[in-house]
Amino acid sequence: KPNSKKEGIKKLGENFYEVRVSAPPEKGKANERIIELLAEFFKVPKKKIKLIKGEKSKEKLFEIS
Repeated sequence: KPNSKKEGIKKLGENFYEVRVSAPPEKGKANERIIELLAEFFKVPKKKIKLIKGEKSKEKLFEIS
């Protein structure tokens, strides 16, 4: 959820998370911030997280290797 007042990650299911970012959904800014938050959350480098599907959608699929 872009443009959120409060950033964070909430687990919704086994492999489903809701990620709130303050970045706007413009020029990939929100996607980049999501990757940063996921990297912190899962304690992996940002380069290990790849956006697979949903670049311009609210529902996204990331691969974490």
